[in-house]
Amino acid sequence: MASDHQIPASKQQQPGSSAFKLVIYEQENFQGRCHELTGPCNNLQEAGVEKVGSILVLCGPWVGYEQASCKGEQYVFEKGEYPRWDSWTNSRRSDTIVAFRPIKVDSQEHKIVLYENPSFAGKKIEIIDDDVPSFHAHGYQEKVSSVRVQSGTWVGYQYPGYRGFQYLFEKGEYKDSGEFGAQIPQIQSVRRIRDMQWHQRGAFHPVN
Repeated sequence: MASDHQIPASKQQQPGSSAFKLVIYEQENFQGRCHELTGPCNNLQEAGVEKVGSILVLCGPWVGYEQASCKGEQYVFEKGEYPRWDSWTNSRRSDTIVAFRPIKVDSQEHKIVLYENPSFAGKKIEIIDDDVPSFHAHGYQEKVSSVRVQSGTWVGYQYPGYRGFQYLFEKGEYKDSGEFGAQIPQIQSVRRIRDMQWHQRGAFHPVN
């Protein structure tokens, strides 16, 4: 498959070049017109992109959004190939991406605390330097209504096994579920977003 969409040498990531690079193809399997991004884009359609059919992340990570101005459902992309929409989401709600922005990953340490109630109240689960595919397996069965990220960058998922809606968590405080884009306060798995600067093992591969 890789031979079908070789990036010309001039487009390949060179030492010292842009820290972020993503190529959007308008058709699945890296076909059709392509558009390169090296920074945020609040409206792909205004930038001349008719549809996002497949994505090649040369240097990331990135987050894509279902709606313009970085709103709606979120999709996290790390370095790798995404040949069709179900390789970047399994929420099955939408195959539309209208905006992108790079994700800054500036810490090798990772610590996140998720709370049952808004404003950091109620039961909590604290995760340090680990990926957790199931909160239930760790004894936490409550909802998640607020989140405090002390270090690192994370992505939370609605269901166990990194499935369902995705929620990006960057360093800071999220006092209620609306602040991290969730319509219902439900997160059941979480993982660290890796930066190639720190992690040489490459992209996260979703398990269907």
